[in-house]
Amino acid sequence: MKIFVGADHAGFELKNVLIDYLKGMGHEVEDKGALEYNESDDFPDFIIPVAREVSMHPNEVKGIVLGGSGQGEAMCANRFKHVRATVYYGKATSLVEEKDSIIKLSRDHNNGNVLSIGARFITADEMKEAVKEWLETPFTEGSRHQPRIDKIDRIQNT
Repeated sequence: MKIFVGADHAGFELKNVLIDYLKGMGHEVEDKGALEYNESDDFPDFIIPVAREVSMHPNEVKGIVLGGSGQGEAMCANRFKHVRATVYYGKATSLVEEKDSIIKLSRDHNNGNVLSIGARFITADEMKEAVKEWLETPFTEGSRHQPRIDKIDRIQNT
């Protein structure tokens, strides 16, 4: 699978770990920056190129973006048509069913195609575990969730 990756200064170190991890899993990775550490860079400069690629090929590629909290990065990515970014900054499971993690639900129910990681809240090992789970969790095709995704996509056409 082709995966586009982007991060600002807050996610820079984890991004480099992530790229090596993804390549080790056999994925094709394209780094959209930052290519060097710069404390005064702005996350949209690196998130927009990732989101644009995912927007053009929403069912063929994935994006992973990293920033301090992951919140602004997801907000930026979600401005693009067909992008469904999920914020992740640590383990969270459903109070109803422990097997339902945020990561799994973002894929299974929402067909999430961008994972936004809060780099200041997780370790490299936690990130790897989450990314692996996210990439391995399929969307339930033909499920009751597809009409909801279609409704979200129509918002940008109004």
